[in-house]
Order: sequence, then structure tokens, then C-alpha cells
Amino acid sequence: MDIITTTEGLQFLLRWFHFLAGITWIGILYYFNFVQTPFFGTELGGTARSAMVRGLVPNALWWFRWGAMFTFLTGWTIVLWKLHQGIGLGDAYMTKILTGGILGTFMWANVWFVIWPAQQVVIKSAEQVAGGGSAIPEAAARGAKAGNASRTNTLFSIPMLFFMGSASHLNSLHNGTNDVVYWVIALALIVAFEVNALMGTGQARQKYLTTVSGTIHGGLGLALLLYVIGAVVN
Repeated sequence: MDIITTTEGLQFLLRWFHFLAGITWIGILYYFNFVQTPFFGTELGGTARSAMVRGLVPNALWWFRWGAMFTFLTGWTIVLWKLHQGIGLGDAYMTKILTGGILGTFMWANVWFVIWPAQQVVIKSAEQVAGGGSAIPEAAARGAKAGNASRTNTLFSIPMLFFMGSASHLNSLHNGTNDVVYWVIALALIVAFEVNALMGTGQARQKYLTTVSGTIHGGLGLALLLYVIGAVVN
């Protein structure tokens, strides 16, 4: 019964729930971006799109957004617990965890405040058309914006997972005292990617988000940049 009667056991359960929710969330995120969206671009996918948007997508989005919510809540509970245990903000472990946590928080916000509201419009439009009505005029634009946010989440997931994993393994990273400099540069980079995703669609600066390979390369590039900044500055 140690798993529910000791601090160590409760921390394990919290981390376990965090993993379960995160796998659910990121798994569906990757399905949307690596499987469903490319399929919709094919001839067969175009034919099946309306039925899938009305039938499959709403169910997938339920697991997607609540996976995001529980990942967010359990993740920040873990951070607060670590702070309560005396692990300070200047600790190398905390710097790495917070780097991943901030990326994850932007991802969570994109899900709840960009992707989900936009997809509700897209789904309603598809239902109206299937019922013999007219499409909602702004549905296409809202869908494109949701797509940008979703691909940016895919991009963010790569450095997010890197820094979450590095907290317990890359002990040589972030052992310096230049946390403020690191955070100024790191946050500027992260915010720049987020703003780029939200400021309109179809822009030349968003070209890397139009393909799976471009999105993955962008994520690997951001992970490398944040790692190098951490290694050099801090």
C-alpha cells in the first residue's frame, strides 16, 4: 500500500497519470498531423473528409483536448510539488523541466483556445452542408488557423519531450548562473514561433509548417537551438 500512503508513491502515481494523459494527447496530435491531414489531401481522403469530420474527428478531439488538459494539470502539479520540496527555480533540473513545461503550456493553450474553437466551426459547417445547407463562410479560414496551431504544437512537442527527458539525464546542462539570460533568449524564440503560427495563414514565413518533414525539421531545429543556448549561456 506504499503507493498510496507515502509521498514517493503519490509522486509516482501523479507522474504515471501525467504520462498516460501525455501519451493520449501527443499520440492523437501526431495522428492528426502525420496521418489524417495528409490523407485528406488525397483523392480518396477528399471524398471521405466530410464523413470523417462529422463522425471521427469530434470523438478524436474529445480525447485530444482532455488529454491536453490532464497533461497540463498534472504537469504543473508536479512542478509545484518539486518547488515545495525545495528544488529552486535556479536548479538545473527545474530549468530543464520548466523549458519543457512552458512549451507544453503553449501547446495546451493552442488546443483549448485556437484548435478546439476553430474545429467546432469546421464540424458545424460540415454538418450543415451534409444536411443540405450552406457552408459557414469562415470555416475554411478557421480550419487553416487550427492547422497552423496544430503543426506548431507538433513542432513544440519535439523540444518539449527533449527537455522533459533531459531533466533527469543531462546533468551537465544548465549548471551555470545565467538563468535570466537563458530565459530571455529561450522565451523570445518560443514566443516568435507561436506568434508566427497565429498571425494569419499562408504566409511565406510559415512555409515550414506546410509539410510533415518541415514541421519535424523545425522542431528538431528548435530543440537544438535551445540546447545550444543552454550549453553556451548557462
